[in-house]
Amino acid sequence: MAFQMCWSPLRRVALFLLFSVFVGGEGLHKGFRKFTQVQDSSRRAAFEEQWFTQKLDHFNGADSREWKQRYFVNEAFYRPGGPVFLMIGGEGPANPAWMQHGTWLTYAEKLGALCLMLEHRFYGKSHPTVDLSTDNLRFLSSRQALADLAHFRTVVAEERGLPNRKWVVFGGSYPGSLAAWFRLKYPHLVHASVATSAPVFATVNFPEYLEVVWRSLASENPECPLLVKKASDTLVERLKDPKTYDNITKDFNLCSTLQIQTEMDSAYFLETLAGNFMDVVQYNEDNRGFEGVTGTNITIKVLCGVMGDTSLGEPYARYVAVARLMMDTFCMKCLDASFSTYLRDMTNTSWDGPAAGGGRQWVYQTCTEFGFYQSTDSPNQPFTGFPLAYHVKQCADLYNVSAEQLAAAVAQTNEYYGGYDIRSTRIVLPNGSIDPWHALGITQDITHDLPAVFIQGTAHCANMYPARTEDPRQLVLARDHVFLLLQQWLKQ
Repeated sequence: MAFQMCWSPLRRVALFLLFSVFVGGEGLHKGFRKFTQVQDSSRRAAFEEQWFTQKLDHFNGADSREWKQRYFVNEAFYRPGGPVFLMIGGEGPANPAWMQHGTWLTYAEKLGALCLMLEHRFYGKSHPTVDLSTDNLRFLSSRQALADLAHFRTVVAEERGLPNRKWVVFGGSYPGSLAAWFRLKYPHLVHASVATSAPVFATVNFPEYLEVVWRSLASENPECPLLVKKASDTLVERLKDPKTYDNITKDFNLCSTLQIQTEMDSAYFLETLAGNFMDVVQYNEDNRGFEGVTGTNITIKVLCGVMGDTSLGEPYARYVAVARLMMDTFCMKCLDASFSTYLRDMTNTSWDGPAAGGGRQWVYQTCTEFGFYQSTDSPNQPFTGFPLAYHVKQCADLYNVSAEQLAAAVAQTNEYYGGYDIRSTRIVLPNGSIDPWHALGITQDITHDLPAVFIQGTAHCANMYPARTEDPRQLVLARDHVFLLLQQWLKQ
């Protein structure tokens, strides 16, 4: 879910959390998709942004520097004695639309909850430092974010006269992980947690992502991923001959003539095109239109329909047609598939830079905490050409983080949070079977007080979005189950 509630940063950097590739220039496959949509003026008027004073470094008592963190409040449902709901921001701007829409508000109305949403440090308008230099990004981590949440929760409870209220945290995608870890690390501050589509296990190499993409495409039509693979393989073969570059440039309407001088160039180009399928699968048939997201009508069924259309020609031509469809949908005049442009954007450290919406920040977090690299290293997936080495090299190019440092950081993350071996209570972990991120999440109950909700046929953060009449029964039941758990836990 990322913002969020399923967002994602700059194109081809690290996919969600919170969540849409072409929206706002963000959308990363190494991270999550974001809830970063544009809200209208009425939403802005109803939920004005507010500011909270935070420490820059919670773990250094000798550092007294402070900054202002953005948050939002919805008091419409609050009843005296009711709980406090806190929506956790993630790798993109916090979207005030979530103060007006979403399943958590349905729960809030029934339970009389005060609703708050806190934007994640270094994303959106929450700028702890003057720029995004690598030296400043050392203050960007999940641990600092959890400490932000802890301090915010403590001070707000005191200032608003809520010392004995029970706090429930919500998050989806990376914020879902934070929701689980907040309850795990600060149990005295958090009574319960709804951690949706939360990847709780950090891993440098994550080829399982594309394996789930294969299975999700096959769930629509068993031939679909086979056709995608044929098309991808054809393209890879053509890239071996520079004489094909002009035609490939025309086929995919590239912004500049294709130039493949290094393996990084070809990997970036191939990942960009694969991203069309990765993004659609991750958010298949979700209900995020309220965020202002474009392209929600492009589903697995649509993509497989194009890939199965023999009138378009061979599978390669159909692959081209998918790329053109996505460009038309998002009003893109041309496709920028230049790795050099990507590097230029990602090394711009200004808050006004093209990757400052979340791309530069999120990839930094993947290089220093999580990995999550969606490589083509498995034979059981439809794409070729962007192996783990391609992702790992970006850590060195962008932040001077070596492969050894990356591996050590990921191991430390699992050591600190426990990976799949969470030991806590009152955390519910919903995941969707279509969502590739469920491969790093909890899909079976750990204990009675650590239940999983595995929702067949749904994608990333589906249970967080507003209900609609066409929702599958499994999704309806999942939302109801989460509510009953909250109702039960709040009585404890």
